[in-house]
Amino acid sequence: MEPRVPPAEWSAHEAVWIGFPSHPELWEDDLAPARAEVAAFAAAVDAEGRGERVLLVAADAEAVAAARAACPFAKIVQQPFGDIWLRDTGPILLSRREARRFGFNGWGGKYDLPGDDDIGARLAMDAGIEALPADWILEGGAIDGDGTGRVVTTEQCLLNPNRNPGAGRTAIEARLYEDLGFTQVIWLGDGLLNDHTDGHVDNLARFVAPGRLAIPEGTDNDPNWRVYQAAAEAARRADPTLEVVRVPSPGRILHDEEIVPASYMNFYIGNAAVVVPQYGAPNDAAAVAAFQALFPDRKVVGLRADHILTGGGSFHCISQQIPA
Repeated sequence: MEPRVPPAEWSAHEAVWIGFPSHPELWEDDLAPARAEVAAFAAAVDAEGRGERVLLVAADAEAVAAARAACPFAKIVQQPFGDIWLRDTGPILLSRREARRFGFNGWGGKYDLPGDDDIGARLAMDAGIEALPADWILEGGAIDGDGTGRVVTTEQCLLNPNRNPGAGRTAIEARLYEDLGFTQVIWLGDGLLNDHTDGHVDNLARFVAPGRLAIPEGTDNDPNWRVYQAAAEAARRADPTLEVVRVPSPGRILHDEEIVPASYMNFYIGNAAVVVPQYGAPNDAAAVAAFQALFPDRKVVGLRADHILTGGGSFHCISQQIPA
């Protein structure tokens, strides 16, 4: 029997785990505003009870109290973790009762924080989900599937020797099939500039329907315009039947005079809403309109994510859905 393929993100969800900023020493002055942005995201996903159940994951008693005050509609789950990027540290769900949990090494040894290596196993156990271990390093943000067996990823991340040394394309493809059932791997090259994840694909290219892949179109001052162009060309070469749709990019976004990997592609697809990060960029409204056209059956909501981004990611990075 072939391995089960993870459902596409637009499939029905029972619930979603969302990481709640819990460590003041990691967030410093951004702690309170990042919590406010996470709470707004959680509310949009809940959609006044019309969306999916929100499981807000907080690391300690202080964070639990803050999460409960900010999101009275959510279930608060207290579990120790290092940081909020549950897309990467949480389990990858194949069904409501079955998941895979992969090795995690702090994005190639960059950030070794207590609790991140086993938060996926603990969340699965808490939810009554069997999470079978896989003996290699894989973060959820490094892959994106369309539910048919097709998956997109980047060479910069999955072939990086800081993850699975010596594993080339053939070995990685075999593991993606064995553990997650993917039958077609679309390899893109590099991810965004200054992305500490080594080019996670959920900042670069996302499936929005079976066989339809969204990739940004760079603006004049965009530091990633060549990356976007190369990704679109690679996707079309890999599968000429693939429909590649181009969407706006926020362009050059700076924090403390440094270019940061801001991306509208880090959106989350919920039952009732698609939530798109916003950065106060000229293309913010155009991005919401573009995704509304791609998801006519859901309300597309644009929410600011500037302070979450100071930690290195956005709405997709801090969430992991549980299928219905």
